[in-house]
Order: sequence, then structure tokens, then C-alpha cells
Amino acid sequence: MLNIPAPLLPDIFATHGRWLGTRPVIVAPDRSVDWRTLDAQTNRIANALIAAGARHDDRIAMLMSNCIEMAELIVGIMKAGCVAVPLNTAVSDASAAAMIADAGAAMVFATADHAARVQARAGVARIEVGAVASSHQLGSRAIGPGEHHPDAAGWQAYADWLGNAGVEPPKVPIAGADLCNIIYSSGTTGEPKGIVHTHQARLLWAYDIALALRQHSGARSLIVTGLYSNISWAALLGTWLSGGTVVLRRGFDVADTLATIARERITHTAMVPVQYQRLLDYPAFATTDRSSLQMVMSVGSSLPPATKARLIDTCRCDVVEVYGTTEGVLTALAPQDAQGRLASVGKPLAGVELAILDADDRPVAAGQAGEIVGRSRFAMHAYWRRPAATAEAIWIDADGRPWLRTGDIGRLDDEGYLYILDRKKDLIISGGQNIYPADIEAVLMEHEHVGECAVIGIPSPTWGESPLALVVLKQRGLDERGSGEAEQIKAWLNQRVGKQQRVVAVELREQLPRNPTGKLLKRELRAPYWPGA
Repeated sequence: MLNIPAPLLPDIFATHGRWLGTRPVIVAPDRSVDWRTLDAQTNRIANALIAAGARHDDRIAMLMSNCIEMAELIVGIMKAGCVAVPLNTAVSDASAAAMIADAGAAMVFATADHAARVQARAGVARIEVGAVASSHQLGSRAIGPGEHHPDAAGWQAYADWLGNAGVEPPKVPIAGADLCNIIYSSGTTGEPKGIVHTHQARLLWAYDIALALRQHSGARSLIVTGLYSNISWAALLGTWLSGGTVVLRRGFDVADTLATIARERITHTAMVPVQYQRLLDYPAFATTDRSSLQMVMSVGSSLPPATKARLIDTCRCDVVEVYGTTEGVLTALAPQDAQGRLASVGKPLAGVELAILDADDRPVAAGQAGEIVGRSRFAMHAYWRRPAATAEAIWIDADGRPWLRTGDIGRLDDEGYLYILDRKKDLIISGGQNIYPADIEAVLMEHEHVGECAVIGIPSPTWGESPLALVVLKQRGLDERGSGEAEQIKAWLNQRVGKQQRVVAVELREQLPRNPTGKLLKRELRAPYWPGA
């Protein structure tokens, strides 16, 4: 009887290198790479890691702008049996240093535009990769391999570090239970935590993502979000698992994104709601050739129904909204199910279970609101070195089975479709009644002048809390409109929501604080109204 171990992602990518050969796997602004070259280069990276003393389960951190080298490092680290730790480039230097220390990284790779931000640490090797242009300098020249950023002294050049590492497959056994990556949470509601996934979980996750997004060997998937994000990993690993091609940009720019869709014949992409909103509002959107698009995925935060309807009507392709957590809960609203359910985020993917809990952790019936909990075959292993946080994130059901808490409030309808009401921490309690800001925000986004919005709770001497709307206008700015516009929007909104949902005021803002994956940082919006809280 044959006893062949199931292949993991490194094995599958190596197989693609053999059989897909010269087919493109990465297309970037500066160059392209085929499958055979990717396989050889990631073998070199793995062998160089091993030669440098990296051991099984060592954490390898990356503070890098989007580039081919980062995509290669992700796979090379996997092949070496080490743990990939991609770091959010938008965090402060102190936060980046804290994540590197928390992970206990043995090595740090950084593009030259970020290398100067990382201070030397005892026992941590630092390797500098040629810098890339920022998202605001898409046409500028990149610093090449072997060149150095003038402020990044003391780093070893990436080309020198690779040296003469061999292209033969590394002789490292990798099991499904071995650690694959640590991705730090966005920190939208607290301090970032390292979310650990095993190789088996990552493989199953990539399979389920590829199925949900209809990814295939002919896919050309556009990535405009940072490769430190789980959103980007969904596009990267799902596309590569299918044998497709990733078109990698250095950041999100509306004009560049539209031009890339047309020029590169993009079939798939994954972006956050605010990015889709900006694409739809861009004057050249209507005249851009988007005929190659087959599937666009919205993820990261709830897609307003009005924006979802515009996407469906104008993109002329399948639109999938995905709700999920990096920890391992995932649902998708399939295109064939969207009609009449634009406010829903769909049903659980195959292998995912969902339940809704009340305030006493008891499951509730369909239609009732509560915290969303889930189980999946690709759930996280744990929070890195945080057993207490891991325990807090788990709910044990009557049968002794562990479920992941999401911290989100939602409800399931009679057919099993999930509706997100809000973050648990964003809930407004006014006069003892629960008010879900997302409900008010969905109405606000229907106003013809509202480009972005957020509703938060502010102190009220009568009700405890009252909702306040913060609005970014479309096109013309604050100087052209002023307070009269805010009063008009307030009156318009309060005529369309329930009595308890009426906002006390509308304030106009030039922009709203978001993390790099588009999530609103509501704690920053609330802070000025709750001094000392």
C-alpha cells in the first residue's frame, strides 16, 4: 500500500516549478519571474538561511515594501522550515522593533527604504534588500541589489548574503503541524498580537480561498495591498496554489491600479472597501478597459451595500465579499447569492462552522444578534507567546469543542446568511439600548455627497452615549461646503433611521484614520471625546 505524505505549499510550488516552467508567476513593475526561476530562487533562499545557521522554527522577520524579493522570501522561508514574520510597514519604528523582539526573530530582511528604521539587536542578523519606490513614487527608480540606502549602515546586502547558495531543494523535512507564519493583528482594537498558523492550516486555507474566488491556472491576480497583510496572502497563496500569475504593485494608486487592470489583463483582485470606493469615484473608471475581470473580492471591513451594488452593476464580473479574521473564521457572499442580500457577508466556507452567542455565551436563534464565533480547519495555532490571550479568544461549547471568538456582533438569518452589525467594542449603548454604528453608516453611504463615514458613540448626560457621524465628502472639500452641508446631511440621515439611531451631529473631516488594510481606527476617533477613558 502506498504511503505518500500529502504535499504542503512548498512541495506544490516546487512541483509547479517543474511542470509550469516558463509560465509567469510574478509580474512586477521592474521585472517578471517564471515558475522555474521562482523554484530555483526560493531554494537558494532556503539554503542560504540554513547555511547562515537558521534552524527549524526560527522566526525570520521582513520589514519590506512590496517587491519580488519579498514574495520569494515568503516561500524560501517556508522551504527552510523557518517561520515567516511579515511586518506592517506603516507602524511606528517602536512598534516594528517590539514585533521583532516579540517574535524573537533570528534575522530581519528589510528593503532599503525601511532598513534605517530597524536598530541592531544582539543575535539578530540584518539583511538589506534593494529598496523599492513608495506607492506615491510608482515611476521612480528602485535601489538595486547590492546598492545601499545611505542611512542603513551595518546591514548585509541581500545579494552578498545569498552568495553562491545552491539551487538544489533543501533537505528539510516539513510536517503539517510545523509553524509556517506569524502575522501580527492590525491592532484596531488593542495591541497587535502574533497570529500563528501551521503549514497544514495554511494549505487548507489556500485551497478554500482558491475555491471561493474561482482562482485557476489562467488567473492574473492583482495585489496592491502590502505583502505583510493576510489579504495579500489570500491572493498570493490562492493564485499560486492554482498555478496562476500574481501581478504585484508597490502600493495602491487609483490611476495606476486602473491602468494595470487594462494593461495586464487582470482577472482577479482583492481590495478593501475604501479602495473600491475610490476606484468607482475616479473619473477614468468608466472608460477604462475592465473586460478581463472575472472576480473581484472585497475584504478587510464591511462593504457598504450601496458600494457593493455599484461594483456589481459597473464591474460586469463576479463580486465576492469576504468576511473573515486572520485567526481563522471565513465567510463569503457568492455572486449568485447577492441578489436581495447585499447587506450580507454570505455563508461559511466549506469546513467552517458559525454560531452566534448572547452576552452569557449561550447560542441564540436565527435572527438574534450576538457575538460571532467560528470553527475551521485552518484556524490559528495560537497567539504567539500569549497563552492568556489565546484562552480568552476561545469559547468551549457543550460538547467540549473549541470555537474562535471574533469580537464582532452579527446575526444569522433563517437561511444561514451572516449579517455583520458591528465590532463588539464599537457598540453604542444609548439609554440602555444597543445601537450598531454600521447600520447608520450604511444609510449615510447612500447620500450623494458622502464619500466615507464613521459613526461613534460620544458622552451624553442624558443617555450615557449618543451617536455622532464623521463624514468625508466626495470631490469638493470642506472649504467649498462648510457647516451648512453638515446640517443638511444630518437632517437627511435622521429622517431615514430609527429614533434611537438619530445622530446628535455630523462633523465633516478631510480624512478618517485607517490602518493600511483600510480598517477604520475608531478608537482614535473616539479618543478626543472620552478624555481619560
